[in-house]
Amino acid sequence: MADQELRDNKGVLLGRIKTLSDGKLEIRDNKGVLKGRYDPKSNETRDEKGRPVGKGNFLTTLL
Repeated sequence: MADQELRDNKGVLLGRIKTLSDGKLEIRDNKGVLKGRYDPKSNETRDEKGRPVGKGNFLTTLL
C-alpha cells in the first residue's frame, strides 16, 4: 500500500503514514522523523520510543 500523505488545508505536507509489511502503521513527520507506530492486532499506538500512547489508532495526534 502507498504512503498516506497528511496535509493541512493549504496543502502543506505535515507527515506520512506508511503500512509496514507486518501490517503495522507508522507515522513520520514532514522531515521523515519517526513519531510512532500503531499495531492493529493489539489495537495499541506507541510513540517513537515505544511508550504506549493509548488503545486505538492515535497516530495523527503524534504529529
